[in-house]
Amino acid sequence: MNVLLFLHIFGVVIFLGNIVTAAFWKVRADMKRDPEFIHHTVKNIMLADFLFTLPGLILIIVSGILMSVQSGYSMMTFNWLTLSIFLFVLTGILWLAILIPIQRSMIRHSSCAIDNGIISNKYRRASRYWAIFGIAATLLPVVILYMMVTKTF
Repeated sequence: MNVLLFLHIFGVVIFLGNIVTAAFWKVRADMKRDPEFIHHTVKNIMLADFLFTLPGLILIIVSGILMSVQSGYSMMTFNWLTLSIFLFVLTGILWLAILIPIQRSMIRHSSCAIDNGIISNKYRRASRYWAIFGIAATLLPVVILYMMVTKTF
């Protein structure tokens, strides 16, 4: 159980850490208003998602399932674990269905900005949606983390 707990916490750290770090660098890049810097930042955010967020997600899911089976938690009643799983699935849907396509759009539109030196309204719109849905996709795992630590119900 200790190895699984370590892997679970490690997964949470790299998952949440990358999400928060990505938001920080994205905001910094947009504030700089340098099209080339913005483009490289959004490309690296996408890369970091595959290098850190996705492996963190896999560690969380696999270790979480194994720990819940070992601990005998019921998946048939409404408790902190079932709510956490629901919120985690919702986060995954936001990430896969909304954030990844938005990130691809930001990369595409920021690439055009390098050529003409102007940050387009299409990039700004994608960036705004990324911020809105990114906040939701960040706050949900923070709520899950709180429930994981406190096991309130």
